[in-house]
Amino acid sequence: MRLTVRHQTSYRYSKPVSYAIQTLRLSPRSYEGLTVTQWRVRGEARHELPSFVDGYGNLVHCHTVNRLHDSATVVVEGEVETHSTDGVVRGAPETFPPLFYLRSTRLTASNAVITDLALSCQGNGFDRLMALMAEVRGRLDYRTGVTQSNTSAAEALKLGAGVCQDHAHLFIAAARVLGVPARYVGGYLWTGGDGDYEASHAWAEAYLQDFGWVGFDPSNRTRPSEAYVRASIGLDYWSAAPVRGVRRGEGEEALAVNVKVRESSQQQ
Repeated sequence: MRLTVRHQTSYRYSKPVSYAIQTLRLSPRSYEGLTVTQWRVRGEARHELPSFVDGYGNLVHCHTVNRLHDSATVVVEGEVETHSTDGVVRGAPETFPPLFYLRSTRLTASNAVITDLALSCQGNGFDRLMALMAEVRGRLDYRTGVTQSNTSAAEALKLGAGVCQDHAHLFIAAARVLGVPARYVGGYLWTGGDGDYEASHAWAEAYLQDFGWVGFDPSNRTRPSEAYVRASIGLDYWSAAPVRGVRRGEGEEALAVNVKVRESSQQQ
């Protein structure tokens, strides 16, 4: 499958700010299930932004505006070719051993309720993680506006609702309870239409000895297919966030995000 992605992030400030910088984890890297055919990240000057590879192996771009301004925009455009691997990720850049992803964070910390949820899932290996994915989705209704980017897995579970980020965090926290390395994945999802979205997508990956890293998308109760574009990984949202930044100045910030993922008309 050939997919095109356009992701625009726009900032407006109620008062001009003198300096702003963002780090952008919005660029996929090729692996056995995905080939990047073209991709570019541009900022205010419409030039390609400087980039580096972070500790997780993510390609990170830096966008800086070092002048007085009341608005800024970053545009990501690209095309990838994908094929289904049943969620198995092979050939992707790996900088840490799997056991590193047993490490807990504030957003993925377990508690007694998460432990009970994890232990209630029966089976071994892959089957148990499939059961966990279903249990996470059953316990967390998909509902926007209930949680924030800093909401932890335990907090979302108490609320009983959240979005893809919360589903991923809860799955990761519970998998780690079971002794299974798990990590957060950020990227894009083509849902079969030509609609626009207000956010990118998120899911989780867990490491199994017989398979390696395998993706699980609790929000959609499925494993990632050729419709998924994998862009970043981390211990949680904070380390894999699509956009993080700081600014110097007073006033309020208004953020607008528009994401378009489409199947290319130039299929082979």
